[in-house]
Amino acid sequence: MARPRRSSGNRRKNNKHGTIRIWPWLTGAALLFVMYFAYRIFRPNTYPFREKTYFYIPTGSTYADVLKELKQQHIVRNVKDFDWLARKLDYPHHVHPGRYAIKPGMSNLQLVHVLYSGKQAPVRLVITKLRTKADLIRLVSHHLEADSLSMTTLLDDEVYLRQYGLDTNTALCAIIPNTYFFFWNTSAEGFFKRMMQEYNRFWDSTRLQEAQKLGLTPQEVIILASIVEEETNHNPEKPLIASVYINRLRKGMRLAADPTVKFALGDFSIRRIYSKYTLVRSPYNTYLNKGLPPGPICTPSPATIDAVLNAPQTDYLYFCAKADFSGSHVFASTYAEHLKNARKYQEALDSLHIQ
Repeated sequence: MARPRRSSGNRRKNNKHGTIRIWPWLTGAALLFVMYFAYRIFRPNTYPFREKTYFYIPTGSTYADVLKELKQQHIVRNVKDFDWLARKLDYPHHVHPGRYAIKPGMSNLQLVHVLYSGKQAPVRLVITKLRTKADLIRLVSHHLEADSLSMTTLLDDEVYLRQYGLDTNTALCAIIPNTYFFFWNTSAEGFFKRMMQEYNRFWDSTRLQEAQKLGLTPQEVIILASIVEEETNHNPEKPLIASVYINRLRKGMRLAADPTVKFALGDFSIRRIYSKYTLVRSPYNTYLNKGLPPGPICTPSPATIDAVLNAPQTDYLYFCAKADFSGSHVFASTYAEHLKNARKYQEALDSLHIQ
């Protein structure tokens, strides 16, 4: 006897139940798949540093270099996960050198976005009083990618400096102390070009006119201001001290400025200038040479430069530190009067055994 056939309705019913049983597995698998990749994309992937840190990508770096630096600079925990997403988003073809702010807990997506965008975290460079080119070189090479060799080469390049009306002695005239913001990967040439832009902005028509009234060029004003800067920290007296040196220049007298002797000797710790020091052979020694030294002996502040430009008309030719060591000075129009003031100060030094 033939077996009865199952109806097609039963088969459809069984298929329907089978499909219903498979869907939860597929949905679960898909959900796990999404969660896995979301985990790789959005989970925090930086080392647990407390505050934001900075990731440096040197100029000329390849994507392979970036991966290496992420390890060496201890930025990323799981480089493989970063690499996977970076390749998906085509970052290897968009590597930008620079300094990037990395915050604690950043995800792979956030990291790739920051680096892909090329939006650097600027470097805050505070320039105060610098006495030598070596001081400037150390400051710049410590904060920017421009290394000491490239900075030294630039500051010793007469041909390069000549285009700005400078030479190796007057190169520091381009540096106006202030707070500046740079991108970390700024080159030595880029740094100096920026400084010249600030220099030209500083020397506006008003300051140029004031310098012209004194019969000085902007560079000569800066050189004179550098001497004033080293003479005192007492701002109210700077215009008067400037007037002394301006008067000496006009009379053809030697400036006989103690700070130029310290610069010539290369010893800024000297507190008392003896006659033997004033005999040092150097174009910067204003005891031996008439006129201004060939370059600034420091980078004077804008306030000191303005003190020179606005120096009052006086008949003072001499000044000396007060014997009370207050930091102030006494001024004199005659040498005899000056000797009296100087003797008081020297006696005060002797009483304290200051050499």
